[in-house]
Amino acid sequence: MDSPIEISNGHLPHLQYIDLAFDNESLDDSARTLVYRIQPKWRDSPGNIEIVKFTDGITNTLLKIAKHTPGLSEAEIDRDSILLRAYGNHTEIIIDRDREARSHALCAERGLAPPLLARFKNGLLYRFIIGQVCTPRDLISEPIWRAVAKRLGEWHARLPISAVVEEEKKKKNVSNGVNGHDLSGSLASRRPVPNIWSVMQKWVHALPCDTPKQETRKELLQNELDRSFHDLDNERGPGSSGLVFGHCDLLSANVIMLPTNCASSKPGGSRQVSFIDYEYATPCPAAFDIANHFAEWGGYDCDYNMLPTQSMRRQFLQDYLKSYKAHSDTRVPSNMLDVLCDEVDRYRGMPGFYWGVWALIQATISEIDFDYASYAEVRLGEYYAWRAEESGSRVQQGHEMPLRERRWAEE
Repeated sequence: MDSPIEISNGHLPHLQYIDLAFDNESLDDSARTLVYRIQPKWRDSPGNIEIVKFTDGITNTLLKIAKHTPGLSEAEIDRDSILLRAYGNHTEIIIDRDREARSHALCAERGLAPPLLARFKNGLLYRFIIGQVCTPRDLISEPIWRAVAKRLGEWHARLPISAVVEEEKKKKNVSNGVNGHDLSGSLASRRPVPNIWSVMQKWVHALPCDTPKQETRKELLQNELDRSFHDLDNERGPGSSGLVFGHCDLLSANVIMLPTNCASSKPGGSRQVSFIDYEYATPCPAAFDIANHFAEWGGYDCDYNMLPTQSMRRQFLQDYLKSYKAHSDTRVPSNMLDVLCDEVDRYRGMPGFYWGVWALIQATISEIDFDYASYAEVRLGEYYAWRAEESGSRVQQGHEMPLRERRWAEE
């Protein structure tokens, strides 16, 4: 059975759909069964199949499946290897899996993602990227953050929002919002949908409200989302109406350092990176995507000492804009560097809100061994610390500036 993935710039070839589900309880057997559907020769040909489980993610199960055919080098084995990503429990509440597949296909068509090989009931199979997964410590290395800046500038310039949005138009339903994104108040005015604001609205809607305490918090977070949209949303940044097609999850585990001898590497000795996992990709202000990446310099431990200072952020944005201009057909205003520095600074609290709400939902649905509830409080604390700084209430109350805000203000 084939499942077509259409994008507005053209019609991609049909993508194989495997009518089976991955089962974590019998991980090896389940992974082999799925892979044999796209690589039937692996079943009987000589050589062992190696299955490696990656442990960096806190949403999905990610496996590398390699066939160690006799006579092949490690590089050749890696080139033929397959990644299997099985979705986390009930994550369809927070992630539109159809849109994820279209996003992946679009990126692959532009040479910005590995080829997508097949979908199955609860996941994807795609080609393995040869390279090394970054750690938070790698992200703060200058050759790597400059490579990320260049790659992100190319991403934002080359991936058209229309490729995702056009498909969403077919799903409009007056009584149910747009693709399940029931927009409230002024949020409903932001087009195109989906966008980062409509995604956050969908998540707030999905928050549990079984107790008076949960109901009160949900109402509070809705008010904060409305307030943030009113305060932050504008059309000052690059892209169409102030929006670009953002990755929106550029943590270290989603940045792959390519080998220096890789065909994708360019002469001159500079490092090259690639991005993986596009489940959160959606139109957003460039400043949000960049501020979110900067927040990830601290890793899951939220080590705020790792965050970039003002001068580092400006250098990152210089490289980002140089790459964006090189890959974009539209003129970028001469003052865009100053504009982006200001916008990224204004958006610095929103990643905390975004992932804080996300973690509150994950705490109720995920089967992964991670303390989502505590993580939610830490991330929402970042948002409220930013609000206290912006409003001046922290100074008025005589409280010490939090470490994250101190680090962000460093020159």
